[in-house]
Amino acid sequence: MDEEQIRTAFEKEGIVNEIKCPQAFIISEKYGIQKMDIAKYCNRNGVKIRGCQLGCFK
Repeated sequence: MDEEQIRTAFEKEGIVNEIKCPQAFIISEKYGIQKMDIAKYCNRNGVKIRGCQLGCFK
């Protein structure tokens, strides 16, 4: 996982403390970041994931 890539993507998309599941899927596709890497980054950095309909993020 490239934390700097995720941090940069979040900054560009205006994500600070919270991300919604559809946003995470869009960021994953747009920046070529695996969904589980986004989940791990969020868990490590206190970013809350809201509205996960598939259970991909914990």
